[in-house]
Amino acid sequence: MPKRSKDVDKEEEEEKPLCLVAESAFATLFPKYREKYIKECFPLLTNNFLTNHGIKAALDVMEGSITVTTTRKMSDAYAIIKARDIVKLICRGVPYPQAIKLLDDDNVACDIIKIGRLVRNRDRFVRRRQRLVGPSGATLKAVELLTDCYVLIQGNTISSIGPFKGLAAVRKIAEDCLIKNIHPVFNVKRLLIQKELAKDPSLANASWERFLPQLPKTTQPKQKKAKINKKKEYTPFPPEQPMSKVDEQLLTGEYFLNQEKKSQEKRDEAAASAKKGKFGGTRGPRPKFGGSGGPKKPTKGKS
Repeated sequence: MPKRSKDVDKEEEEEKPLCLVAESAFATLFPKYREKYIKECFPLLTNNFLTNHGIKAALDVMEGSITVTTTRKMSDAYAIIKARDIVKLICRGVPYPQAIKLLDDDNVACDIIKIGRLVRNRDRFVRRRQRLVGPSGATLKAVELLTDCYVLIQGNTISSIGPFKGLAAVRKIAEDCLIKNIHPVFNVKRLLIQKELAKDPSLANASWERFLPQLPKTTQPKQKKAKINKKKEYTPFPPEQPMSKVDEQLLTGEYFLNQEKKSQEKRDEAAASAKKGKFGGTRGPRPKFGGSGGPKKPTKGKS
């Protein structure tokens, strides 16, 4: 047999795809209401994973989970991450034709935004989430058209599939609506204006802030500062007793003036009453003696 040249062996080694050394696996749980749909689309999912990318998928109905695992035939190491994201999207309610776009196009990515804990009040959270959907889904449809993304709002998560720039815009709209209470229509207007400005080559390097709508500044009420009660230094001695009114009058000399005024008032009253008795014709009080007929004469004792 003729010997093979070294150049042919090198070419075959270069053409041979690289295989993974270690095995990686990711398991994702799915809710009970998605079981029927997952059973229908699972054959398509396994066929696409195994034939095109060398990824093995297993469905466990009893546990309610889907596991994706790498195989020796797999050449792209990042394909297992994309397969995990596809399974997550399907379990969260995204239809199979939209989720499989992650494997078909390298410029398409996904983003799962957890919005359950962004708002504490449950009623407020439901109202703000409904704003993202809009009447008859009009707001959500406008966001999808302007960002070139597929957006699904399901429970406490928002799943989006599309280009990286569009995913960042979807996340900003969702966080502004839920955290900052900014209506999605405001951000939709900004995106619409930005899309029109991007068509003008003369404004490529210019600032667009003068064209974009600005939020009105609202003054938030100032929060009252909490009073901090400082602890008094400990002293073993009792506190000084407060001065009484008499002590204060004695200290200022007002006490003696009051005594003089009182004695002067008494003297004036006595003088006035004496004048009244002398010139007014009024009798003073009769002297009190023992009986009604005057003083009794002393009687001699019996012999």
